[in-house]
Amino acid sequence: MPLALAVDFGSTFTKAALVDTGDGRLVATASTPTTIGTDVLDGYRAVLGELARHGTPDEVVACSSAGGGLRLAVVGYERDVTAEAGHRVGLSAGARVEHVAAGRLDGAGVAALRASRPDIVLLVGGTDGGNADVLLHNATRLARARVTAPVVVAGNADAADEVAAVLASTGRTFTVTDNVLPWIGVIAPDAARAAIRAAFLHHVIGGKGLSRGPEFGRLVRAATPDAVLNGVEVLADAVGGDVLVVDIGGATTDVYSVITPQGEDAGLAKDVVAPLWHARTVEADLGMRWNAEGVVAAAAREHLPLPEGLEAYAAQLAAAPGHLPVDDRERGLDLALARTAAVVAVRRHARPPAPGSSPRPLADVAVVVGSGGVLRHAPEVDRDAVLAAVATDHAGGWKVPRGARVVTDTAYLLAAVGLLREEHPEAARALASTVVGGRA
Repeated sequence: MPLALAVDFGSTFTKAALVDTGDGRLVATASTPTTIGTDVLDGYRAVLGELARHGTPDEVVACSSAGGGLRLAVVGYERDVTAEAGHRVGLSAGARVEHVAAGRLDGAGVAALRASRPDIVLLVGGTDGGNADVLLHNATRLARARVTAPVVVAGNADAADEVAAVLASTGRTFTVTDNVLPWIGVIAPDAARAAIRAAFLHHVIGGKGLSRGPEFGRLVRAATPDAVLNGVEVLADAVGGDVLVVDIGGATTDVYSVITPQGEDAGLAKDVVAPLWHARTVEADLGMRWNAEGVVAAAAREHLPLPEGLEAYAAQLAAAPGHLPVDDRERGLDLALARTAAVVAVRRHARPPAPGSSPRPLADVAVVVGSGGVLRHAPEVDRDAVLAAVATDHAGGWKVPRGARVVTDTAYLLAAVGLLREEHPEAARALASTVVGGRA
């Protein structure tokens, strides 16, 4: 049987899934702590050895968030228009958006951009045929600045050649692609997302010093969140409906949704920046360990009740992120923390991004999928309770799903599905269906 090994080099664990690409059957999985301290391929070779008894893979594909993943800075025109469009596109490309600048860059703006230490700068601004002055000004500042990150230009198409000439004049590394906001009310993420992915693979993966040889760079196809969003898109196709995914991590809680708008929702392009129907948001203050105290603070702002002792437990976790629950009380507090992080993260994902814009239409979500170690290692009844809190959050200011199933990606397959999508679409679809307990 033809075998493919899909590997996720995570910030904490390296996870691998061995898949029969003939029928999409999951053969085996393995994981090990990510070996950042030596060479990330040490962990890869460990999982490869663990899986050797199941067969030798004919191909290996990988994604990575090791070493901080993909750090992106967005430079745009107006904060609520092109900069917002760039922000959304950057998230959909699997980036951690570390900085957003709007308007004409000045000395302080360039200094703030440099301080964010971006791996890539996404330069946007103006609709096609519109005002190009700010885009050209910012291109000039970036060309002269001591910011060495490659630049992806996705602004006013009429100014693309002039922007390219400005950046080329100082030897900057850059790519010009289609405008993310070709006209008001339309957001076009695909070309910029592909350009960010290519820049990540060509300029970032090899530059983080995660491995001594070229093999790591040959294996990695995408940033992990980019692969996961691809996997969520395949899952939505496999189940024939809208999908919402909540990934509760140690540092952040990520939310993905893939929606096919119906009825009046399909007309939301009336918003200045139309929704991305395939979207990801990252809540950097909501994490199970490093940002546990952020979850408590967010709960207070959202007026969510917390069990006694959770605030002290969160402080303990923030001080010792490697701590694991030692008894039933701590396991209960861990689940309460996960439930709160998930509820707040989905509220933020679903609510209107700006005054006057529309909420994300999630009422037709067919499946709510949970991910993250806290869920994967919990009993089914407990993880279902965490996800049910999301699906029934009637006080959150968003329209909850009318009748969604709740499941947990216990084998961590969505990244693998995304990695297999391009070369093995039918196998990826079949594998995706196993996340919800069936075959496509």
